[in-house]
Amino acid sequence: MTVRHFLTLTDLDSNEYKQLLNRAIELKAMQRNGEIYEPLKNKVLAMIFEKSSTRTRVSFETGMAHFGGHALFLSPRDTQLGRGEPIEDSARVLSSMADCIMVRTFEHEKIELFAQYSSVPVINGLTDDVHPCQLLADMQTYIEHRGDIQGKTVTWVGDGNNMCHSYMHAAKLLDFKLNITCPQGYEPAQAFIDEANSHIELIADPKEACENSDLVVTDVWASMGQEEEQELRIKAFEPYQVNADLMKAAKTDALFMHCLPAHRGEEVSADVIDGKQSVAWDEAENRLHAQKALLEFLLVS
Repeated sequence: MTVRHFLTLTDLDSNEYKQLLNRAIELKAMQRNGEIYEPLKNKVLAMIFEKSSTRTRVSFETGMAHFGGHALFLSPRDTQLGRGEPIEDSARVLSSMADCIMVRTFEHEKIELFAQYSSVPVINGLTDDVHPCQLLADMQTYIEHRGDIQGKTVTWVGDGNNMCHSYMHAAKLLDFKLNITCPQGYEPAQAFIDEANSHIELIADPKEACENSDLVVTDVWASMGQEEEQELRIKAFEPYQVNADLMKAAKTDALFMHCLPAHRGEEVSADVIDGKQSVAWDEAENRLHAQKALLEFLLVS
């Protein structure tokens, strides 16, 4: 049987993506109803964190506990990877003991190499290129609040980063229009633009980009590893803050999302993220339910 990995959203086809989202909603209802469902009893998820995390760690650990399994947290201090052991060797060894491996790292090439030498499914918990697990949660959240996203308009405001790249993949798979508005020099990578060209539009003016949008999304201006660029980025991104004025350009029932952590007063104003249009807290919780659906898909289906 061929091992399925989840390194980018494009490892799923459109139907699989939709099925995962629907299953996440079902699993959420089951958990809320107190149903015991343990399809991963005695299974182990090894979690390698080269980048720190709150939501990724807690959601995967909790999900494995709900499913009757166990999750191992491995920081660079806890493995020989942190001491320079070849990725190929670590992948062979860990996959001989664990049933699934989640990796959260910097260079996307690392996780691709890890998956190449792993005998069990590998999940991308985030790389510098993409953040596919977050897009499971985001799209689940949209469906719960507004229904099918096909044909809708989503606007990405801010840095053309890993989250933006994954939104571009989602637009193509779920057939929605994605407006992208970034400061000059901070656009998404050209390879991702080429890949999703039919479903995206780059618009320089943020208000124009948000016009008639059903969903407005942003992220921090400086991601992990970019702290030294903070002051430079604040100057470049200041006109791209998602605030009440910008949200007025979107539809009156538009939703606001942020993958968190958020810096109020920088990429988003407090009145927006804490306001009625924000679904950021549902979005954060749905990391748990969406990733449970993903674990079931990779290990049980």
